[in-house]
Amino acid sequence: MPGTMHTIVALVEDKPGVLNRISSKWRQRGFNIESLAVGHSEVPGLSRMTFVVDASTNDVEQVTKQLYKVIDVVKITDITHEAMITREMALIKVRATRDVRSQIIEIVDIFRANIVDANPESIIIEVTGDEEKVGAIYEMLSPYGIMEMVRTGRVAMVRGGAVTAPLDGPVEGHGHTPRPHIGPYQGD
Repeated sequence: MPGTMHTIVALVEDKPGVLNRISSKWRQRGFNIESLAVGHSEVPGLSRMTFVVDASTNDVEQVTKQLYKVIDVVKITDITHEAMITREMALIKVRATRDVRSQIIEIVDIFRANIVDANPESIIIEVTGDEEKVGAIYEMLSPYGIMEMVRTGRVAMVRGGAVTAPLDGPVEGHGHTPRPHIGPYQGD
């Protein structure tokens, strides 16, 4: 049963197969991962994953608890209902003949995007913003002929002093210990 789009942030060990083990837990419950972004975190040897899944709150809580059983998961937080900043980056290759190039450049300027490659047949545009901004520039560029597009998926961070997936104490091999917690950390 579809629910709400949930934004889940996980701090995980940088080890082979971690992504597969974590995404399998979502798949086993029948959830589609709408977007997934993974990158290094502020702690050496740990990566931060941002998942967007369409699920009910109860189902997300159940999967989140199961994810703690995956040995490589250090911390996991559902930040869906928190004040957060979300961003996505996209590269969009558009047909750009001489006759329409100036019109495309105007669209790029309106969206504060960047042209990162140009040749006589096409332009590659880099745009960063929330999903709506990426969708809007895509729609504006579509009449010119989208040749290719790649999107990173959502990355998110809670506003203010709260942090997602906080660490308290040592984690084996990293000097940090996970603290079971679902929801944003508000401090002790």
